[in-house]
Amino acid sequence: MEDIITTLRSFKTVMIARYKLRTIGLFGSFARNQQHPSSDVDLLVDFQDGADLFDLVGLSQFLEERLQRPVDVVPRRALREELRDAVLQEVIIL
Repeated sequence: MEDIITTLRSFKTVMIARYKLRTIGLFGSFARNQQHPSSDVDLLVDFQDGADLFDLVGLSQFLEERLQRPVDVVPRRALREELRDAVLQEVIIL
């Protein structure tokens, strides 16, 4: 888990500047340290005002290329109600 957190933190400045990111957090199997070789990386994000779909897709592609695994970028405002509490309890803000 620490490797993925360290790697994501190393990209944070670029992600903020390039994709209008405000905050980013890790949740899911990597946050619980239950990942396996085919696990995707689940990220909860808040975007700055003015961000659009291109920022969301661009961020996902940027991270998939660097992490060499699927990345699921979930804007906090799009988080499904039935998952909200569980995600917010386990999220690790980077």
